[in-house]
Amino acid sequence: MAEWTRGTMKAMNFSSIALQAQLWLVRRSMVAILGVLLCIAGTGAWLWAMQHAKIQRVLEQPHSLAVVSSLVPMPTSPSDALNLTEFYDALGDEHYTEQQLKTLFALAAKNGLTLSKGQYTLAHEQNGRFFTYQIVLPVKGSYTSVWQFATQSLAAIPFSALDDISFKREMITDQNPEASLRFTLYLRSIGKKGQR
Repeated sequence: MAEWTRGTMKAMNFSSIALQAQLWLVRRSMVAILGVLLCIAGTGAWLWAMQHAKIQRVLEQPHSLAVVSSLVPMPTSPSDALNLTEFYDALGDEHYTEQQLKTLFALAAKNGLTLSKGQYTLAHEQNGRFFTYQIVLPVKGSYTSVWQFATQSLAAIPFSALDDISFKREMITDQNPEASLRFTLYLRSIGKKGQR
């Protein structure tokens, strides 16, 4: 019985030692984790303090900002009526859309593009009191020709916008992809008495 007690005591001492070692490691790990977290927090606080000090230095020198702002004149904003007048003056005339289409077709031919049937949609913007004329032109030609056509069209018709352009090739070796360009012309309507 005495031998059993000694064996049990040795086993209990070993278990106790293992448990104490395990607790010691856990405590050390917690200390290490806590140390790392404190280092991260300290670094963050240091960075914040440096940034705060930099902002304070800038705020303490308002004369340098005043010098810069005095060098650049502030633009004056025109009145709303003037803005509206300039907007309507920049619009194209609804009655000449056929002429704008002829311009687009001539530029396409000039750039060697083949035109398919287009789609044309006229819409009235009630709130803005202007018209939009949407033109979808399927064309075929080289990438360069299509892009030249697009940029030349925008330059020739200043009240137009290129809303969308997409390319599609049937085969990878095809040098002339199909492209679809969607333009919108922004137009004013002139009534019988010349009013908008």
